[in-house]
Amino acid sequence: MPPEILSGRILLVEDSQYVKKEQTPSFCNYDQSDYQSAFWGDGKRAYEDQSEQIALERLLPESGNLMLEIGAGAGRNTLRYTGYKKVVLVDYALTQMQQAQERLGKSERFRYVAADVYHLPFADNVFDGATMIRVLHHLSDIDPAIREIKRVLQKNSVFILEFANKRNLKAIFRYLTGKQDWSPFTEEKVEFVELNFDNHPSAVQKTLASHGFNVQKKLAVSNLRIGSLKKEQNLDWMLRIESILQILNSGFLLSPSVFLKSILVEHEGPARINEFFRCPNCGSGELKESPSSVECIACGKVYPIVDGIYDFRL
Repeated sequence: MPPEILSGRILLVEDSQYVKKEQTPSFCNYDQSDYQSAFWGDGKRAYEDQSEQIALERLLPESGNLMLEIGAGAGRNTLRYTGYKKVVLVDYALTQMQQAQERLGKSERFRYVAADVYHLPFADNVFDGATMIRVLHHLSDIDPAIREIKRVLQKNSVFILEFANKRNLKAIFRYLTGKQDWSPFTEEKVEFVELNFDNHPSAVQKTLASHGFNVQKKLAVSNLRIGSLKKEQNLDWMLRIESILQILNSGFLLSPSVFLKSILVEHEGPARINEFFRCPNCGSGELKESPSSVECIACGKVYPIVDGIYDFRL
């Protein structure tokens, strides 16, 4: 089943205070889809998966307290965050969170939350690390997403962001030979399939900078993403070359995928003491939790807890 496209929901937001109406940007919903088996199953993308592992090993800090994994899916990358004491997995698809829980188990180290990146159900300044991998290309507007991620991070937190690169070698070749009409060199994003966007590295970095993130390191990832090469017998030598190209190509960023490690150097406002969750509907931290739900005292919204998974979807 293909992902559903969600759009047109209403939130109240102005910075971190919920006072002004605006429309939530469209994004994909993989709930009830066969994404994990169809996309990652049978080792068909082992090269991409292990290329990302190489990148994360280079970018992740040695230690941390609380990691926010946005777009965690079925937890493919979660066990790679070995330096963090606890990891909060977030995905809009409840079924993806259920698969992650089946894979990783019920543990004090992991907490599972169904929510979207535009309405993160967490108090300000909670996390000291975050990742968002294979998510940005499904967001129609990245600016409010980065703004919301900034809100829940502490100052000097590490944020690792991956995005599909508009300025990749294949796109450049196709453009120069007249096989595609859009330019890979201009900064606006391109929607090559409905709600599948390639973003230009300069545009992404400018958005991060506008929200107080300082990019510390860049990696070009999945440099050898060529269908005819991606065979099990080729995997070892491809990954050895990939490891080298991630560094050599980091100054040019001509790969299909780009990883950025940034530090949040500018932040405003104190943390909300003794708060973790907050209501994504009204922004209140006055919540009452029971074994089956979380209720917002301020607005009355009730969010179910499904077998230990917090469902904060609006």
